[in-house]
Amino acid sequence: MKLSQLGEFGFIERIRRSVSPGEGVNLGIGDDCAATTLPPEQLLLTTTDLLIEEIHFRRQWTDFRLLGRKSVAVNVSDIAAMGGTPRHLYLALGIPPELSVEGLDAFVAGFLEAATEYGAALAGGDTCRSAGPIVISVTAEGAVPEGELVRRSGARPGDAVYVSGTLGDSALALQLLAAGKTPDPLLARRHHDPTARIGLGRALAAAGIPSAMIDLSDGLVADLGHILSASGAGAQLHEGALPLSGPFRQALAEDPGGIKLALTGGEDYELLFTVPPEKAAALSPLADSLSIPLTCIGTVTPSDDGLVVKDRDGRPYRPGWGGYNHFARPE
Repeated sequence: MKLSQLGEFGFIERIRRSVSPGEGVNLGIGDDCAATTLPPEQLLLTTTDLLIEEIHFRRQWTDFRLLGRKSVAVNVSDIAAMGGTPRHLYLALGIPPELSVEGLDAFVAGFLEAATEYGAALAGGDTCRSAGPIVISVTAEGAVPEGELVRRSGARPGDAVYVSGTLGDSALALQLLAAGKTPDPLLARRHHDPTARIGLGRALAAAGIPSAMIDLSDGLVADLGHILSASGAGAQLHEGALPLSGPFRQALAEDPGGIKLALTGGEDYELLFTVPPEKAAALSPLADSLSIPLTCIGTVTPSDDGLVVKDRDGRPYRPGWGGYNHFARPE
């Protein structure tokens, strides 16, 4: 079916019928605004992210259901980085007229599937005709108990730098896709269907472990740079300590220069956080309880030291490249 046959309000009604009532949603899709509530003594977290065709994804290698899932994950990942729990989502779509209703149905199905997994409800949004690419804008609201909010600005010299999961998988998948190659299934899944570390972020915040935290969307070097800038600190990282998946290590054996993808490749959506020495002992049982690997990859240093990386032979260097920047000049 063509979208022109269904119409804007027919499409919105199609979405409304698919949405289950969410916790804290007093009034959802169908009015001028959503009306929601928060639990007592909780702070409201709000974040917005865009996914634009040909910038963040390409139709020729994108499954619409997975694109719907990713649209949720990349937003609630920001809530994980603050130690919060997702609650409400708002979806705005700019839709080219040639896009089929079946494709949109698959997108919405994936979106609602992921929303349910993260415990969030679709509470509203907007649709509009796009004369160009598909435009996806998602606003996510979450909640965190007062006193448990984790910011970027608390890292201090002597803190350890930790990261969850593995690094560089999404960037390597994208590199292979752009070269017309088929990524290993693990790499493809990390790129097309990332996991937001909601449970980990909430557990870390509840235990009061991180001094600072951020999710890895723009790359390790760039996102650690945000923590260091906000905290007025420097850091030393160790290439040899970076957690890498089996497929990534296999690619690295063929091209050692690929380590740059682990340092600067975006869209890992892992959590990067700093831990004071007295809190480090609490990490191992927490990681075991969640079955999520946590790896110490460096140390926070005084601000005058800047950011230094030691290569696998122990030689220090200053990374002259950051992560993804939408407005940087192409090289």
